[in-house]
Amino acid sequence: MHLDMTEVETIARDLYIRALKLLPGDIKTGFSRLRQGETDSTGRAILDTMVQNIAVAERTKNLLCQDTGIPIYNVLIGRDVAFDGIALKKAIRHGCERATREHPLRSSVVHPITRNNEQTSCGSGIPVINIDFIAEPETVEIEMIPKGSGSENGSFLRMLIPADGVAAIKRFVIDRVIEAGGKVCPPTIVGVGVGGTSDLCMHLAKLAATRPLGSVSPDPEGAKLEAELSAAVNELGIGPQGLGGRSTAFAVHVELAATHITMNPVAVNIQCHSARRARAVLTPGGIQFGF
Repeated sequence: MHLDMTEVETIARDLYIRALKLLPGDIKTGFSRLRQGETDSTGRAILDTMVQNIAVAERTKNLLCQDTGIPIYNVLIGRDVAFDGIALKKAIRHGCERATREHPLRSSVVHPITRNNEQTSCGSGIPVINIDFIAEPETVEIEMIPKGSGSENGSFLRMLIPADGVAAIKRFVIDRVIEAGGKVCPPTIVGVGVGGTSDLCMHLAKLAATRPLGSVSPDPEGAKLEAELSAAVNELGIGPQGLGGRSTAFAVHVELAATHITMNPVAVNIQCHSARRARAVLTPGGIQFGF
């Protein structure tokens, strides 16, 4: 299978627009689950308003949120796929630019010092493009995630002391959720990375925050930590938009990596209630869009 870069460019464009307009089904189900368990009247009212806003946006083909975010593309390449890596990144960037110009979208991407906005949703190092490999033959998966700044500002890293154990991990996560409060537009998905190096740990937290609801850490200790933290954060009383209630988070997700004997990095990356993502799977049989 040879990867057609013209096709990739168009897919990158369409995925950006799709992610901004259609909320994945697992997030909608997450709203229903939280609404059923919400005991606070204000919390229930806010959840109902959020659900109504989602329905109106999708019905009118409007954006779910005005923040078009930092564009992130995760690409998984299967076996027996021929591609030019430089051309692949160029095609994705051009697709991102086209989505911004042709839709049009508000560009949220600026130079970090001058704050100049090229009005393309692109810049140095942006879009973020992560490329990895999978065992499936003749398959390419492209996932697009527009990460809003409100939730991305809820990002934290701490190099913990190994001797402090899992209790220190839990304390750090809970404290950061409290610190973020309503600024990250709850109900959220709280992504937690544990282990690796400092940069890998932050990447793990981002992967955890953008995983579909209902997915579980493949590591038994990670899965146990997910369950315990998911229950704990919804006892904090932060609630939807930080105005009180039990619906602080859809879930806490945890991703683990091995680390050094003398350190234990822990990172938190939070995803807001508009947990947007879109995916395309390319095979010789065609393209399938989904979440």
